[in-house]
Amino acid sequence: MSSKSKGILFIVLAALSFALMNTCVRLAGDINTFEKAFFRNFVAALITGVIMLRRHVPTKLSRESRRLVLGRVVLGTLGLVCNFYAVSRINLADANMLNKMSPFFAVVFSALLLKEKMSLRQLLIVLGAFAASLLIIKPSPANLQLMPSLVGALGGIAAGGAYTCLRGATTHGTPRTLVVFCFSAFSTLAMLPLALLNFTMPSPVQLLWLLLCGVFGACGQFSITAAYTFAPAREISVYDYSQIIFSALLGFFIFDQIPDALSFLGYGIIILLALINSGHIQIGRERGAA
Repeated sequence: MSSKSKGILFIVLAALSFALMNTCVRLAGDINTFEKAFFRNFVAALITGVIMLRRHVPTKLSRESRRLVLGRVVLGTLGLVCNFYAVSRINLADANMLNKMSPFFAVVFSALLLKEKMSLRQLLIVLGAFAASLLIIKPSPANLQLMPSLVGALGGIAAGGAYTCLRGATTHGTPRTLVVFCFSAFSTLAMLPLALLNFTMPSPVQLLWLLLCGVFGACGQFSITAAYTFAPAREISVYDYSQIIFSALLGFFIFDQIPDALSFLGYGIIILLALINSGHIQIGRERGAA
């Protein structure tokens, strides 16, 4: 199996893991969002901590890496909470697609944080993806799911910033496992007091879903980390959108959810723009040059 094929396999595995994680979040029921986020990150922090100890992962950070890792954990925590809030209240596929706006906003954050140049083509793709997200959000006073949809979109924006900081930190030599641990540990500590403010004692079944949420979340983190060690993001990141397929199937079979026509149109436009952005579809002069 080629390195690219391994990368695709791992990123699809990550997509499935995150889709299952979000399904467990929904199945956990009326547990508050902060409590769900706490359990997800607590389990992930334990798993990552054990792996770091066994592999003797270095923990020293350079000054520049500290800034980027801090951005990763803060923005990542915000993105996670927003995603869990949306997943608990709107269609699973809609919530996941709004979270998958992150690659587009990563382009913006790369220009702001890493001083990378953003081309006009990239700007138009970002604006097009944002416009397509409105088909999913459906901004109207009559839409009872408007607020969770907007929160879900905010989660996608925050995730874009978090992944940009992750890339910047690893470029400066920070081990990916260390970044995952810092994110999980920080989120666990940050969520603990917020979870205790409105703590709900989970039933045995709810506790099982919460623990599985953490297990699938950790599997997703390590799978996506492995994927990007085998192949560059530009070649395989588009396969991360398979999570929408997994989420739509899980939502249909478990929760009897069917996205409406506007949502499907939004999905199609966003995935098309992702294909263009990754170079899988070439347009204009690029096609002629190819």
